[in-house]
Amino acid sequence: MNQSKQMTDGALMTAIYMILMLIATFVPVIAAVATFLLPVPFIVYASRHDWKLSIVMLLAAVGLSAIFTSIYSVPIPILMGLGGILTGSAIYRKYSAYETLASGTIGFVAGMVTLFLFSQFVLQVNLINEMSQMVQESFSMSKNVMGEFGLAGQTEEQMQLVMEQLDMLVELIPVWIALASLFLAFVSQWISYKVIGRLENRSLHFPPFRSFRLPVSLIWIYFFALIISFMDLSGLAAQAVQNVLMLTGIFMALQGLSFIFYYAYVKDITKALPVMSVLLTIFLPFIFLYLVRLLGIIDIGFALRDRIANGNGKT
Repeated sequence: MNQSKQMTDGALMTAIYMILMLIATFVPVIAAVATFLLPVPFIVYASRHDWKLSIVMLLAAVGLSAIFTSIYSVPIPILMGLGGILTGSAIYRKYSAYETLASGTIGFVAGMVTLFLFSQFVLQVNLINEMSQMVQESFSMSKNVMGEFGLAGQTEEQMQLVMEQLDMLVELIPVWIALASLFLAFVSQWISYKVIGRLENRSLHFPPFRSFRLPVSLIWIYFFALIISFMDLSGLAAQAVQNVLMLTGIFMALQGLSFIFYYAYVKDITKALPVMSVLLTIFLPFIFLYLVRLLGIIDIGFALRDRIANGNGKT
C-alpha cells in the first residue's frame, strides 16, 4: 500500500511538473509564474518520501522534458529538481525554516553549476565569456556614442572606471549564482509551505525576520577574506577572495537588517523604521549598505541583541 502511494504521488507530481514546464516553455504570458512553481512538485514529493525516491522522479522529469520540449531544456529540471529535492528532504527531516532555506540554496547552486557545465560542454557556449563579450560591446557602443557628441575626451577616466566596475560584475558571477539560488530557494520554499499546509494541514512557516541570526564563524570568514583582499593577489585567487568578501558582506547586511527589525520589536517602535532601513539599503547602498553591514558585524561579534533581550525580557 505504501509503495503504491509512493508511485501514485510520484506520477502525479511528475505530471504537474510537466504541465508547469510546458507552460513555462510555450506560454510567455505566465512563463515567469510557472518557472517559480517548477520546484514545488519536487518539494512536495520529497517532503513526503525523502530524497531517494525523489531522484527517480527527477530522472523521469528529465526524460519527459527532453521528449516533450527539447534536449536543450534538460538543465531546467535538474536545476529545479535538485533545489526542490533538497528543500523537500529538509522539510521531511523537520529542519527549521532557515536550515531548510540553506539546504535548498545549496541544491539550486548545484543546479546552476550543472547549467553552466551543460552550456560549456554540450552547447559549446562559455557563458562567462559571452557575458564578458556583451559587457565589452556595450562599453564600446557607449564610448562611440559619447565620441559622436564630443564627450569622449572629457569622460575617459569616468568610462574607464565604469569598465572596471562592469568587469567586476562578471568576476562576481559566483556571488550572483549564490544570490539567485537563495532567491529561488526562498520563493519556492514559501510557496511550498502554503501548498503543503493546504494539502496536509501542517503548519509550516518562516519565523519572523527579526529572529534571523548567522553563526559567529561567518564573521571570521569575512575578516579573513578582508585581510587577504589587501594582499597583492591576481587571477583566480583575487576573484575567489572578492567573491567570498562580497557574499559574506551581504549576509552581514542581512544580519544588520534583522537586528533593526528585532530592535524595533523589543522597543515597540513603529514598523516604519525597519521598513525604511530596508528601502534605504536597497536604493542607497553606497551609504546605508556599509552602515547596516557594520551593525550586523557588531550584532554577531558582541551578541548585541542578547544584551538587549536580557535588559527587556523579550525574545
